[in-house]
Amino acid sequence: MAISPERRFRKARIWSNTEMARLAPFFEGDIVNVSGWDDRDKEGRRYRDYFTKASSYSITNYAGERGFQGEAGEIPLDLEIPLSAELVKRFDVVFNHTTLEHVFDVVSAFNNMCAMAKEAVIVIVPFAQVEHWSDSYGDYWRISGQALERLFKNAGYTMIYCSANDDADGAVYVLGIGVRNPDVWQGRLPEATYKRPLANWLGRETSVSRLLRRIGL
Repeated sequence: MAISPERRFRKARIWSNTEMARLAPFFEGDIVNVSGWDDRDKEGRRYRDYFTKASSYSITNYAGERGFQGEAGEIPLDLEIPLSAELVKRFDVVFNHTTLEHVFDVVSAFNNMCAMAKEAVIVIVPFAQVEHWSDSYGDYWRISGQALERLFKNAGYTMIYCSANDDADGAVYVLGIGVRNPDVWQGRLPEATYKRPLANWLGRETSVSRLLRRIGL
């Protein structure tokens, strides 16, 4: 019995969109969606609509499938090469949704995103997900909350928020928020939900797995 596409992909996306709808209104100023393709949230909205207090909203992309669109104001950006001077601290908030698994030099990519922000970086990464790639991008990494915390720390940030979904037999995303000035954010964000260990359903017998075992699958 195959796992449905709903559990493989969609439930984690719905969870992360729900989290972003809850969190994005707390951020303001110049905001950029890094490697955001055409900014759609796969539920009929654009992520720019989530950031209700943004004074400006930009998108960066790299070449390839679901990459640079050539739209007005779109910024070409390769996360694996040194960041251009005009992008250093160009934005108040950097947002990135499920891109880092596709960048081989993930540390350089993460550091570049942090360097682009004056204050905050919001990043969503897969901890458990079906491998997915195309001719123009690979699929290299799965990232834990602990890894995000270390990456933020090494970039001079403090991770002030971390959450993850907990859907059995489905993809698991982790959302982390890092800031340069944690004291300013004290008590401003809602409480996070991060249950360890993640993907706790792995190896756990369920009604479905018992049925499969009984019929010899």
